[in-house]
Amino acid sequence: MIFQEARESAGMFVLLRGRVNLIKAGVSGHEQIIATIEPVIMFNELSVIDGGANPYTAVATRGCLTWNISHEAFVELVRHYPDPEIGLGLLRVMAARMRLLINRCEDLSHKPVLARIAKLLLELSGQGARVINRSEHPITELAAHVASVPEVVSRSLSTLTERGLIKCDRQRIQVCDRQRLAEVAMAGDLGFDL
Repeated sequence: MIFQEARESAGMFVLLRGRVNLIKAGVSGHEQIIATIEPVIMFNELSVIDGGANPYTAVATRGCLTWNISHEAFVELVRHYPDPEIGLGLLRVMAARMRLLINRCEDLSHKPVLARIAKLLLELSGQGARVINRSEHPITELAAHVASVPEVVSRSLSTLTERGLIKCDRQRIQVCDRQRLAEVAMAGDLGFDL
């Protein structure tokens, strides 16, 4: 764990190596992965700007190398070196995160779990170009990405396997029909029952 949600500002980090999950905890204890980030990218930028609590928990999923700056040091840096590129860089990252959150909100509001899983499988597989290693993406992580529980994700994977859209075993998930999987991701259930 790099830092925890709702704790005093940990400042901003730049991920230079590794992979990090940004996680929101729900009141029921379920976690949702709001983003999985890879180098080179900033995270926890809200906290460095306003000095407030961390908006999410950050967990390294691979050995990480990060650079960190506290709220106080950041404010001092901006005062001494008022470079617009610093602000523009932060705004670009924040805009990308805002778009991601808006898309997630839309998915959660309007799409069933099956569609969200189909979309996630396409993302993790590079639109079907590579096999998904299950040890790198366990069922609990998949469930956290789509704001569901492992049992429902497991049923979704079974349904997609039965319909020939994916091949799935304990080690890997392979997209077999990218086009139909994309249709499920966009349109919802397409008559599939869960």
